[in-house]
Amino acid sequence: MTELYINGQWTGGRGAAFVSTDPATGEKLWTGHAATDPDCAAALAAARRAFPGWADTPLEERVALVKRFAEQLERRKPAFAEAIARETGKALWEATAEVGSMIAKVGVSIAAYSERTGERSADTDFGRAVLRHRPHGVMVVLGPYNFPGHLPNGHIVPALIAGDTVVFKPSELTPHIGQLTAEAWAAAGVPAGVFNLVQGGRETGAALIAGDIDGLLFTGSAAAGMHFRRYFADKPHVILALELGGNNPLIAWDGDAEATASIIVQSAFITTGQRCSCARRLIVPEGAVGDAVIAATAALASRLRIGAWNDNQEAFMGPLIDAAPAEQAARAVAGFEAAGGKAILPFRLLDRGPSFVTPAMIDVTGIAVPDAEIFAPVLQVRRVPDFDAAIAAANDTAFGLSAGLISDDDALWRQFIARSRAGVVNRNRPTTGAAGNMPFGGLGESGNHRPSAYYAADYCAYPVASFEADRAFDQTGAIKGLD
Repeated sequence: MTELYINGQWTGGRGAAFVSTDPATGEKLWTGHAATDPDCAAALAAARRAFPGWADTPLEERVALVKRFAEQLERRKPAFAEAIARETGKALWEATAEVGSMIAKVGVSIAAYSERTGERSADTDFGRAVLRHRPHGVMVVLGPYNFPGHLPNGHIVPALIAGDTVVFKPSELTPHIGQLTAEAWAAAGVPAGVFNLVQGGRETGAALIAGDIDGLLFTGSAAAGMHFRRYFADKPHVILALELGGNNPLIAWDGDAEATASIIVQSAFITTGQRCSCARRLIVPEGAVGDAVIAATAALASRLRIGAWNDNQEAFMGPLIDAAPAEQAARAVAGFEAAGGKAILPFRLLDRGPSFVTPAMIDVTGIAVPDAEIFAPVLQVRRVPDFDAAIAAANDTAFGLSAGLISDDDALWRQFIARSRAGVVNRNRPTTGAAGNMPFGGLGESGNHRPSAYYAADYCAYPVASFEADRAFDQTGAIKGLD
């Protein structure tokens, strides 16, 4: 097995064996060995050696490489989408959209580099003032399992455009997608050492971040992000870009109940609740309006088809990535109910397999619940007496990734957008909606003020400001206080 791609060569890992499986069937999809500490050191050394030459490569050649990568993805799109669907459990329509996002990321990243971190010059009376941007060096990218192609791609493409070199470790739950990504880069002609792939779990990641690196670009849990903040606290030279999920609020305040329900369902249950921007907390007004929204949402959620990527009937939701998050979600819901929460839609494990679950809605009005991200299709419902209380409830979290308001009232929207504490704030749209040509990221436990997407260019290069003149000239007359 050739699991690792280091310095332009495929090789086998020398660490512990591990596998990835189809969460719908349990079928083995990928088998291989994790990278050892020496494997990781070799990947980092290859990236370090390749960095000066890649940084000096003209921008147009770096751009040409990422365009060839996009062409490779386009050629491989059906097979790549099927691999994502099988390894993550996603519906095929969603996996296909993910590959489309990977392809679109190339054009967006080229535009972002030019706009945010390019080069510009202004004439002065002595010559010119010039702004340039330089790459940082070796970037480690640790990928998540929920979007195993799109999210690491959103770090890798901007980094390579900027002139950084990359060592990529996919999630140990989705190693096959990491391998396919590396194969596409290799087919695109990436120079040796510029892009490297290692496989493995937490130990492999620890070996990478302990090495000689210039940046860690990470998408994952808040607990892991907290660890990285502490680990790099005395290493200010290492760029740290964290996207860490959220406990996201969605206020549904007025409007047609059925239309509102369609936005709520898309916010809470898309990707089986495995998006960091999914709505976790629904906030509604007390009384008839809130009751109608809750009833319409529960009715629509009950109609969602749950199935595997290749079922005869297309599914909205697939299984969770494996049995562990299903068990964690079940414990969280049991905790809500033990504290006095009332099930509107119960959370159930389906007979089809340990990863198949139903969408759940739990009324937690009037009770205290943990401020935690439940990475599953579980929606907490809270009723409040007025809009000020709704905003207070929305902001009652240490997270700050996404938030939403469903309302036809412009004044309420102005109030909400001014007071909401989140990096992505949507109106009358799902909380999961985000544009590739805008930043994506949050504050608090959701990140570290280095948003990705269009703003990924910002953390892949640093600015260099220069005063320049073509020749030296005597400035004695400008020196004050001479005898």
